[in-house]
Amino acid sequence: MLAIEGKKLYNWQEQVEKRYTDMIDITLLRSEPELVRDNIKKKFQDKKLPLVDEAIALDAKKRALQTEGDELRAARNSLSKQIGQLMREKRTDEAEKIKAQVNADAERLKCIEAESEDVGARLKQVMMSIPNIISPETPIGRNDMENVERERFLEPRVPDFEIPYHVDILEKLGGADIDSARKTSGQGFYYLIGNVARLHSAVLAYARDFMINKGFTYCIPPFMIRSSVVSGVMSFEEMEGMMYKIEGEDLFLIGTSEHSMIGRFAGTTIEESKLPLTLTSYSPCFRKEKGAHGIEERGVYRIHQFEKQEMIVVCKPEESCEWYEKMWKYTVELFVSMGIPVRTLECCSGDLADLKYRSVDVEAWSPRQKKYFEVGSCSNLTDAQARRLGIRYKGEKGTAYAHTLNNTVVAPPRMLIAFLENHLNADGSVDIPEVLRPYMGGLEKILPVS
Repeated sequence: MLAIEGKKLYNWQEQVEKRYTDMIDITLLRSEPELVRDNIKKKFQDKKLPLVDEAIALDAKKRALQTEGDELRAARNSLSKQIGQLMREKRTDEAEKIKAQVNADAERLKCIEAESEDVGARLKQVMMSIPNIISPETPIGRNDMENVERERFLEPRVPDFEIPYHVDILEKLGGADIDSARKTSGQGFYYLIGNVARLHSAVLAYARDFMINKGFTYCIPPFMIRSSVVSGVMSFEEMEGMMYKIEGEDLFLIGTSEHSMIGRFAGTTIEESKLPLTLTSYSPCFRKEKGAHGIEERGVYRIHQFEKQEMIVVCKPEESCEWYEKMWKYTVELFVSMGIPVRTLECCSGDLADLKYRSVDVEAWSPRQKKYFEVGSCSNLTDAQARRLGIRYKGEKGTAYAHTLNNTVVAPPRMLIAFLENHLNADGSVDIPEVLRPYMGGLEKILPVS
């Protein structure tokens, strides 16, 4: 939460709370507090229930202070005119009495402004902690163990030979050096080498072109972002568990390109005719993986650094549910085109991050483990990010907050695990699907090294 910046202590959470807004509309809290409370209960965050009453009370207090301040300012203008008139009429005693009232009102106004600022800061903090309203279609459950399977695509492969651990496959292909990475960088890092490294890049290039052919605009974003953007795209709990802070600067390494891609539109008002904005981006990603089940000593499944092709959409509210369905289907189509069986899981209420309205995980089949594992996630955040970042659109009916969505196209090297296991042959070679061969110089197989 706190980081050293030069010789002073820099509280970036405090700074962003002063600048950005909430996940839900305050008018919803005023008119339908029970809906907000019920939503908190569905997410099994009962400890946040008192925040609803606190937010309502703070909001009422802030508005009362605003009204009192406005009345004092109006009275000051009126009294100032009276003083001028009395002084012209040489009614000095009466003028002095009104001056005293003006001075007293000025002192009260200072107190009101200071109190209003404190109340507003606390209200902001509370409102940023109240989760976004979830979709009626989201299943109710406490954690990812209660996510619900939706669909399966391609028949899971069960070979008649034993599938080795993915690191053993990589090493037999001469494609990875994890021991050296541990010496240079520590746990959770890797070197990819030779044809495996080429395969890694080929998958990303294929995913890039796949999304361009779907009508998305390709983008390479900044790999570092300011704290104000971080707090706009995720909750404080997620920041602590994911983001690496650059010492001495108000900069964080991105955990996914979605962060800087959505941040690009912070504080902007987009013409309605330009929506939807459909973008696909490449970036390295950096994650602390704090609170995870540990970083594997031998493996590239849970790591601190990886590369990823992402997609984001900024659209009108009435379009976001349709885009949500399109986006996860693009990821499924991509994996199926590479011959990798996948399934989709609807994330339950307790597994949703606070900004999310709805989310689906895409999982790939592991022939070795004979089960599916996560390779991507698609989320509709409705206007939660847009509110925090100030992303609006303007049309004939006025100005409103946009909706934002994000989805993983593909994220090697985790995806490589599924790829290698599903295309491994008994002799240790790995088949290259036809769609990837143009990106591999026509190579049809990766052969083991002696």
